[in-house]
Amino acid sequence: MSELVFLRSPSDVSRSLALGLLQIRAVELRPDEPFTWSSGWKSPIYCDNRLILGYPLVREHVVQGFTSIIEAYYPGVDIIAGAATGGIAHAAMVADRLGLPTAYVRSSAKDHGRQQRVEGRVFAGASCILVEDTLSTGKSAYDAVEALQDAGARVLAVCSIFSYDFEHAAQRVAASGIPAYRLLDYETLIDVAVEQGYVTSSDVERLLLWRSAPDQYGQSGQSQKSE
Repeated sequence: MSELVFLRSPSDVSRSLALGLLQIRAVELRPDEPFTWSSGWKSPIYCDNRLILGYPLVREHVVQGFTSIIEAYYPGVDIIAGAATGGIAHAAMVADRLGLPTAYVRSSAKDHGRQQRVEGRVFAGASCILVEDTLSTGKSAYDAVEALQDAGARVLAVCSIFSYDFEHAAQRVAASGIPAYRLLDYETLIDVAVEQGYVTSSDVERLLLWRSAPDQYGQSGQSQKSE
């Protein structure tokens, strides 16, 4: 997968964030006891970035990371939008830091009232950054991008706290032409987890194998344990 598809923060930012997420247990690694995702996938990793909101130092790291990306590459952006629900709080904090309006995108339109999916003042032609907490397959993030575009916005980029860098997501990013930035990538997370003793070096092969074919992990033909 190309760095032209997934754009990464500087390594010192990524490594510091990886350590913070591991310490607060926003990320758990269990190669011997895989989690089951809502999709049915078996996974040796679980990421719950909602926990970041309870830890001001880690939260500040995220806000500053996003702010630095936006100031460097999109200084004239009009709106910071959050994808429901994990991206909303971070989008609001980044918008506040930059003195910009914020909005958010529901997973689906309301069935009452104005029946809107995009909430907040999003006007035709407005340039927008979408904030997401975790980028997995990219479906929810790029569905939110389409909702913003339907509302008349020009989406410049998607910014996520963490990305698994799945091929599924890479294909969505490439097809949309809208770049995806992440503060932390999967391989850096694993590197830091090994260094800090959260997993052993012998686990690395399995963790990387899962990322290459997450829908097959734990099934016959793909071993969950190294021989």
